[in-house]
Amino acid sequence: MCPSIERSDDRLAHSAKKLERSSARVEDSADRRTELAANRTVFAAERTYAAWVRTGLLALASGIGAKALFTEPIPEWFGTVSGTVLVLFAAFCFVAGVWRHLNPGAPPPAPDVARVSPAAMIAMNGFLALVAGVTLVGLWLGHAAE
Repeated sequence: MCPSIERSDDRLAHSAKKLERSSARVEDSADRRTELAANRTVFAAERTYAAWVRTGLLALASGIGAKALFTEPIPEWFGTVSGTVLVLFAAFCFVAGVWRHLNPGAPPPAPDVARVSPAAMIAMNGFLALVAGVTLVGLWLGHAAE
């Protein structure tokens, strides 16, 4: 065989190996980007869940304060109704936060990071919804602020 053809064959084999290594790096890089995107999706879902809980806690505290805040020139029923609406909204936020977290829509790729335990999330938000319910009963059966 001619030396130039052998060199050409060697170069072609070397180029094929370089191309194979490059292809593997690109594939690995794409896989890693997909994994990182899945992790970001998990973190975004947790931030959304935290926002629902934060909003619910704020509405719960506002509902408790509404009855005490609306006194003198405003009728007592207005404070009770305002507090009721806020506490009901708080309970909605606690339920919606769990529902939204457990039903995200299209399934994301498998992440590297651990997700919050659904059982712990349901237990915590169930407790917060129970607190909202007790607060609601307290608003309706409690005594007016004097």
